Amino acid sequence: MNIERLYKTATLLATMITIIAYSNAQEVTFIKDIAPIIRTSCTPCHKPGEAAPFSLITYDDVVKRSSFIKEVVQKRYMPPWRADNHYVAYANDRSLSNSDIAKIVKWINNKTPEGTIKNEEQEITAPLIEGTAYKRKPDLVLKASSAYKLPGDNYERFMVYKIPFELPDSADIEAVEFFCDNKKLIHHVNYAVHEVPAEIDIHGGPDFVNLSEDDRSKYAAYIPFKKTITYYGGWIPGSSYESYPKGVGWVMPKRGVVLLTVHYAPSAKEETSISGVNFFFSKTPVQRKVKVISFGSGGIGEQQIRPPLLIPPNIVRTYSLVIKNPSEDFSAMYVWPHMHYLGKSFLAYGITPVGDTIRLTSVPQWDFRWQEIYKFKKFVRIPRGTVVHIEGTYDNTVNNPFNPNSPPQYIFSSGDMQSKNEMLTLLLVFLPYKEGDENISLTD
Repeated sequence: MNIERLYKTATLLATMITIIAYSNAQEVTFIKDIAPIIRTSCTPCHKPGEAAPFSLITYDDVVKRSSFIKEVVQKRYMPPWRADNHYVAYANDRSLSNSDIAKIVKWINNKTPEGTIKNEEQEITAPLIEGTAYKRKPDLVLKASSAYKLPGDNYERFMVYKIPFELPDSADIEAVEFFCDNKKLIHHVNYAVHEVPAEIDIHGGPDFVNLSEDDRSKYAAYIPFKKTITYYGGWIPGSSYESYPKGVGWVMPKRGVVLLTVHYAPSAKEETSISGVNFFFSKTPVQRKVKVISFGSGGIGEQQIRPPLLIPPNIVRTYSLVIKNPSEDFSAMYVWPHMHYLGKSFLAYGITPVGDTIRLTSVPQWDFRWQEIYKFKKFVRIPRGTVVHIEGTYDNTVNNPFNPNSPPQYIFSSGDMQSKNEMLTLLLVFLPYKEGDENISLTD
């Protein structure tokens, strides 16, 4: 009898130990479970100099904001990701899965345990590389000659910075990244790399032009630089760097200028910032060069938008553009939809010559504050003869909380990039198609 009781007691203890061990194994900790989520989906914007108002880098950073984090992730307000993942799943998706949200909520409800650091987890908690979101330090940093002081007068401004460069030789580029020490001031950026021949002085003309205030004739000094464009890119809040798979990229010329156009958002406080571009050289020669094409406002087919992009007050209306790819098969890598404050939804797709649909992007609830340059998980083949359809719906009523006018006014498309006007634009980063592109992963 004593032996039987002893056996039962031992069995009960073993069961309890197993349950406790299982429970401990299931405990959600910052080091093991939460840090990877935060670093991937939150830290790119929540670090010094970026667009977010506070940092989320360390355990203490996250714990201090834990109640707020719990609320915004449950509502899916943060991290901001406006694309419809059921339409297209992208490689740079920042949105949280149901599992990630459940982990964060469980961790906060359990009093935010930190956990212990193991060797294999050191990389997760290691300091971020200063000045970049890429996996290593840049090989070339080009920045404006001086910082810009944005007046606190609640007016938006457009500045074009001329950044000359001369290198020992041309360089193969595997990644490129806009940087700024105060991204909270910036709505969006465009940059163009221009190759400039030796007979043209790259140091001539002004270092910058204020398109909002200066005499635009000053911009004429930049016209000689624009005869040859090597590459065109950009940045919007939430985006990071643009990178390419092995053997794909573009070639930085030996001599030239970067023309960096910065759109500063209205600010009520006087602040300064300095901006530039990071370049990452590839050890593997670029065999396939990427290209950029722009459809719609400011690009191909601007005059073919139907109806013409004039938006009357007190109306919700859809405008569309249909463009045919007549030249060759190409492989799309990135897609960048763009509208302004009145944007309500954005849709882009292609119809191939045999009637197949190619999904490019869908943003059912447009948000001017959080746009993105979306990266496909694999190259998307767009055959010759494909017809690209772009549809943008605009809300110019009092029901649109972002409408810049009260009461609503007539809004039109304009080449001066002012946010109070509108755009319907789709940019594609692509390269000529090569058999097997559909199988190449673009996920870093």
